[in-house]
Amino acid sequence: MSASEDTPAFSPHSTTSGMVGGGFYNANSSPQWNAIEAVLPLLDQAINSLSVEGAGPVCLADFGCSEGRNSIAVMQRALTSLLPRTHRPVQTIHSDLPTNDFSKLFVNLQPGGKSVFESDRVYSAAVAGSMYDQLLPDRSLHLATTFNAIGFLSRRPVKALPGYIFPNGPSKERANGFVADEDRNAFAAQAKQDVGTFLNKRARELVPGGKLLVQVFGANDTASTCNGLYDLLNDAVLAHVDLGEVSRETYERYYQPVYMRTLDELIAPVTDETYGARGLFDIEQTRSYEIIVPFNERFQSDGDLDRYATDYVNFFRAFTEAVLSGALPETPDRGKLVERIYDTAVDLLKAYPDRYPFRYIAIAMLLTRVG
Repeated sequence: MSASEDTPAFSPHSTTSGMVGGGFYNANSSPQWNAIEAVLPLLDQAINSLSVEGAGPVCLADFGCSEGRNSIAVMQRALTSLLPRTHRPVQTIHSDLPTNDFSKLFVNLQPGGKSVFESDRVYSAAVAGSMYDQLLPDRSLHLATTFNAIGFLSRRPVKALPGYIFPNGPSKERANGFVADEDRNAFAAQAKQDVGTFLNKRARELVPGGKLLVQVFGANDTASTCNGLYDLLNDAVLAHVDLGEVSRETYERYYQPVYMRTLDELIAPVTDETYGARGLFDIEQTRSYEIIVPFNERFQSDGDLDRYATDYVNFFRAFTEAVLSGALPETPDRGKLVERIYDTAVDLLKAYPDRYPFRYIAIAMLLTRVG
């Protein structure tokens, strides 16, 4: 039977300590940016329809900013449309977990000691906390965004996944593991409840008529963003189980607490009273789409297998390492073991490049705060 499990002590809503820092996430997040770029027209729509009358600052917040490369680019796009529309000052807020590497964000916000936004009307700040909590005062926020972040669940809904490291299960093509229906349903329910919680907190922070743009990796009828990627990581971890470096018990307790939703699953909490957010927002637009993956495209062009394997593995290492490391016993060798696991993933991909095809499916919705 599945059983609920408390999340780690560093945050009441954290299942990860964040992305790999030190510039690593920034350097390996081009696919995420492509997924964001595809919905920038929705951001433009939100800004252009935003009421900017009144006094005081217009406040824009991005939840799940990581090291800031993509978050700052989103704000630059928003400011291009917003600044000509108002003489009010603008506050940009970049938020992530307390364990996030904010040092790179601060450097990126102030390159050369000057604001990256190049306007004396723009003031920037960072707020540490979980997106599943209220982080800003009531009715202080005009635009909220989150990109490639809400897929990380607020809690681990089951204690173990004995057959695979990801709740959606392996790709049909690879079939290198299993997830019981009961467990997958627990993750699906948690994912919907998380969206409901997120909507409730943002509804308190947003002014009436404020905009909320939610985008995240996901799934459609033909593919899921977890396919290939987690097949490879699963095989790499199992290789070290076979070597006796990772115990079978550790493998069965370790999983990535992330869920790939369909667009319908993302939208459901907006209208279904089960999740406590019905009536808070109107749905303006929704999208389900697929983006080009840069390392796939480059490999098709140049056939450089070494570079392809390195780029592919570094891409998912940036957002999986924290959870993997935390699942392993705390020993002096843990860091080296993590390195060996990702090195094994590179070797597997180079040996079997056709075994782990990766596609990036994304979903998004633009909402308006009712009231």
